[in-house]
Amino acid sequence: MDLGGATVPVTTVVGVVGTLLSALLTQRAADRSRQREQERTEVLRERRSETQELRSCYVALNTAGRQYLAALTDQVHALDRPGEPGSVRQRLTEARDRYRDVYAEAQMRLPQRVLEHAGGVSHDLGVVYGMVRRLDDGVPRRGDSPAAVREGIDALWERLRGMRREMRADLGVSRADSGC
Repeated sequence: MDLGGATVPVTTVVGVVGTLLSALLTQRAADRSRQREQERTEVLRERRSETQELRSCYVALNTAGRQYLAALTDQVHALDRPGEPGSVRQRLTEARDRYRDVYAEAQMRLPQRVLEHAGGVSHDLGVVYGMVRRLDDGVPRRGDSPAAVREGIDALWERLRGMRREMRADLGVSRADSGC
């Protein structure tokens, strides 16, 4: 039997199979690489989306808090002017309702560190609101006065700034604190 004659076809077959397998393995490696890249891109896209949603939540909470505080300020000024229209009271009620809605959503999204600040601000807003309403209704409790309300409002502006600093830090946008 002539082994030399059989070697050439076997070598040819092995060469062809090797070439085909090489191309197939290269294609599979490229497919896996593309798949990993697509997965990384999707994860990055999801993170960006989550960050944007959190940022929107922070903006809404900050805006609603500022509007609520401004409405409280307007209401305490209205206490000094008898016969002030009910529009000031209505604006306060709307601002409070808006804040409560935004805060309820924020409770489900905020990280604990930021939520602790937001919870403190929310509580203090409620305390000042209670004083304002009791003064407006003519049934103040001991310690309720326009001066106490003003002090509470001043303290709340500072707490709101602290909450905003925490939110900015969480988003990674806290550059040199400009007191914003």
